[in-house]
Amino acid sequence: MTLFNNLVAASLPIVPKPIVAAFAKPYIAGESLDEAIGTVRTLNAMGATTTIDVLGEDTTKKEEAVAAREQVKAVLAAIRQHSLDSNISIKLTQLGLKLDPDFCKANVAEIIAAAKAQNNFVRIDMENHTCTDATLGVYRYALSTYDKVGIVIQAYMHRSEDDIKKLAAEGASVRLCKGIYNEPPSVAIKDRRGIQQNYIRLLKILTAAGCRVGIATHDEVLIDASKQVIADCKASKDMYEFQMLLGVRPEKRASLIAEGHRLRVYTPFGKDWYGYSVRRLKENPEMAGHVLKAIFGIGK
Repeated sequence: MTLFNNLVAASLPIVPKPIVAAFAKPYIAGESLDEAIGTVRTLNAMGATTTIDVLGEDTTKKEEAVAAREQVKAVLAAIRQHSLDSNISIKLTQLGLKLDPDFCKANVAEIIAAAKAQNNFVRIDMENHTCTDATLGVYRYALSTYDKVGIVIQAYMHRSEDDIKKLAAEGASVRLCKGIYNEPPSVAIKDRRGIQQNYIRLLKILTAAGCRVGIATHDEVLIDASKQVIADCKASKDMYEFQMLLGVRPEKRASLIAEGHRLRVYTPFGKDWYGYSVRRLKENPEMAGHVLKAIFGIGK
């Protein structure tokens, strides 16, 4: 069955979009902000907090980046208006990083100002390795004007230990994830065990430094190991949270909440759902296989 699931996931780029939309439905909070608000309300009622993400990467026109910036500001306003337990995540290539770094920085500054006015938190997502240095630079620029800004580090990158040590010394708020982009072996660890070991190594550095950390994983091995790291360092509940993607392992999400852990759900929405969905489903072949079987009645 693993082979079947992997074949399904690998074939996603040639599958018609309406079929991919059926695959993607559990992962996306809809195309509109109103739909995202409804999803967040449901998650909040279940005891989870969220981070809302306006889908989109690699904008090719400045007007697209400006539109994305305004949509993020609208999300911040909606969070306050509807008293949602949520913050926001942003991607810099959506805000023009590859068009003009200074233009991107100006867009981020507007978002930071809006977040500061509402006393909310902004998480700057990490993208592929070509963006790492620039992303860290924009993060530190944003942090210089507002202290409620965090960054993401991907555990599969060879450079991540050096980056984490610097961030730990700065007292950074870090979301630690395994990594989703298809990176070359020259820059990334490629085997699962190696990634798991590096993840825990990085988590220990962060917790030992007293950093706030988002433990972003669905991996049972990493969840269990992370619980042990938290226990060993006697981390208070306000210094860490588990983080999961919308639509992935909801039963585990409920279990972590029931155990008393803070749990944040990454909640993406928007019209640019296709690229995100393909990456998510390729990362989780079992889900892709289950959805395809449901669509065609396989096994009934």
